[in-house]
Amino acid sequence: MKTIFSHVNIISRNWKKLADFYIQVFDCIPKPPERNLSGKWVDELTDLPNAQIKGMHLLLPGYDIDGPTLEIFEYNENIGNSGKKINLEGFGHIAFTVEDVEQRLNILLEHGGSAVGELIDAEIDGVGKITVVYAKDPEGNIIEIQKWD
Repeated sequence: MKTIFSHVNIISRNWKKLADFYIQVFDCIPKPPERNLSGKWVDELTDLPNAQIKGMHLLLPGYDIDGPTLEIFEYNENIGNSGKKINLEGFGHIAFTVEDVEQRLNILLEHGGSAVGELIDAEIDGVGKITVVYAKDPEGNIIEIQKWD
């Protein structure tokens, strides 16, 4: 049985604003249609009464129309998560490979993101040289920005 990676989902406080961040900072491309999901099937799927989900998929840079996407959704009732830390159990971060890490970090900062740690150049035995930094989008989701030499 064949398996294909489909998407990663971020639950957002404001899906349109967060989608715009990923479009502006990481060259993601909207993949219509926008989603406005509700009804019995959504309630049963999510185990939430009267759930309504709005959002969209963004094509990830470097892939064509059939490639994996970043799905940014907003529920009619979100539960806040202020505990986003680099070492929090569960999904940790999303990573983008770029040509210039420092430049992309500056673009991220200009669009309301923030840095987590310092920009680092390191040699990883058996793998190569990496320039890398961890950052956060405007809602605190952690992003790794990297370049391998």
